[in-house]
Amino acid sequence: MTTNNQSQPTIALPAMYDSLQSSKNAANFVPLTPISFLSRTADVYPEITSLIYEEQQYTWRETQQRCQQMAHALQGLGTKAHDTVSILAFNTPEIFEAHFFVPLAGCVINTINTRLDPATITYILDFAETKVLIVDRQLLPQATDAIETQIAKGNNIHVVVIDDPHATEKPDIAANLPSTLAWHEYNQLLNAQEITTADYLPYQIADELQPLAINFTSGTSGLPKGVVYHHRGSYLMTMGTIAGWPVPKHPVYMYTVPLFHCNGWGHAWTMTAMAATIVCVRAIIPEKIFTLMQQHKVSHFGGAPIVLNMLANSPECPERVREDATVYCMTAGAPPPASVLAKMEGMGFDIMHVYGLTESYGHILQGTPQQEWSEFDIDTLAEYKSRQGVRFPMTDAVAVIDPETEQPVAHDGETIGEIAIRSNTMMSGYLKDQQATTEAFEGGWFRSGDLAVIHPDGYVQVKDRAKDIIISGGENISSVEIENALYKHAAVGEAAVVAMKDEKWGETPCAFVELKPNAEVSESELIEHCLTYLARFKKPSKVIFGPLPKTATGKIQKYELRNRLKD
Repeated sequence: MTTNNQSQPTIALPAMYDSLQSSKNAANFVPLTPISFLSRTADVYPEITSLIYEEQQYTWRETQQRCQQMAHALQGLGTKAHDTVSILAFNTPEIFEAHFFVPLAGCVINTINTRLDPATITYILDFAETKVLIVDRQLLPQATDAIETQIAKGNNIHVVVIDDPHATEKPDIAANLPSTLAWHEYNQLLNAQEITTADYLPYQIADELQPLAINFTSGTSGLPKGVVYHHRGSYLMTMGTIAGWPVPKHPVYMYTVPLFHCNGWGHAWTMTAMAATIVCVRAIIPEKIFTLMQQHKVSHFGGAPIVLNMLANSPECPERVREDATVYCMTAGAPPPASVLAKMEGMGFDIMHVYGLTESYGHILQGTPQQEWSEFDIDTLAEYKSRQGVRFPMTDAVAVIDPETEQPVAHDGETIGEIAIRSNTMMSGYLKDQQATTEAFEGGWFRSGDLAVIHPDGYVQVKDRAKDIIISGGENISSVEIENALYKHAAVGEAAVVAMKDEKWGETPCAFVELKPNAEVSESELIEHCLTYLARFKKPSKVIFGPLPKTATGKIQKYELRNRLKD
């Protein structure tokens, strides 16, 4: 692929630089890691409030102490370098702390989507070779099968339970764990570690490219793929976010982005670097969100468009969320409708639409506004803000290329190509899948699978998703996974699933089904059947029966199905 963003050739230094040939040393080269932000912030701003959750409040000094205690606890459980520590939890202080204490212990963090079904959680724990599972008590029933499977295989998995008094459900812990398993309660395990600052584990790492996190994303086969992040990428993601959003010193950040989504878009590390105060929320309840924003003077937050929809359409929404300041919001996924954008901005929010993938650590494009946008009416502004935008500062290059010619498309807002990315915030690769990794990086670029145009002003706008991934409420749903569930019904002859626009969720799955001859099944029966194999949020919202359009070779034409929905 030919672009004007190619690297300069490597040329040997002239003799005048011979004295520098061995100049790389511990004094002038320190491997980058985002966990170093905690040490610096705790040293410089020890008494500033770090975390707020319900009646709990911690300072940065206390947060550093707690993270060090839990890092010692993990090592006490027998974890070794690069072992996987999985966490299935809501956005409470514990999952925030895990983003520091897991790598401090030398381990790799794996945050798990709280909406996943037991079978998928079982697959993830097995594939990631999890040694320790930290799980919120309310979510324990979803993890029971996974824990039992690991024990049945002879794997010595340790379970740490977060017993949050604010949980809406409190299942019996003993009833959901094997009787032979000795589990630990999070705070009891933490408090059992009697350490001083002299015992603190070092923040320095040996190699900035070593694994930091494993995030699972939907694959085209329906099975999740393990995306591996390195320390360098997450450090630079922090730097790019600070410059690109931008993020000032001491913001008050409300954590409404699930921390299982690309490690919460990396904002745990970003906000720590800027010595923020982070307000944790266990669930999205609009009335409570508004109250907390006003009470704690929230300056920044992020969320999928579904969150913006919930806030904009809430009967509890105030005229102004804050009388004295603007609240900056980052949103990703399907762009918010003009009506939602108008309502949010009228309440005092400044919305920035961003684009990214799990493979790119989250956002790498931003719909950063230009000065002339301030003159636009709300409909025009919504149109411009809906575009995925231009590069974040840490993103080296983004091209939209013709899949056949491998050349960049015209900047005309009409010619469609595939988004290709080259960035310091790009995954190391897919866990245990060399072929997929090689294919993803072919030609020195990451192929996103997303189809887009570039407008004359250089802003990218996504038009379709080549891999048929459905983004519903910020969640990636594989159409193939749903199709596989449909095919398990005896009446289904052929099935295809595509994204259908939804006012609340952005997109939801719509299934087109061709029944076998003389077979009968209702729409509700098929949807109920899917719930046997899928998490509830993955089920089809609608089932349409009839013959499926096919190519001459017998492949189902999904673009025709999308056109039917548009009509």
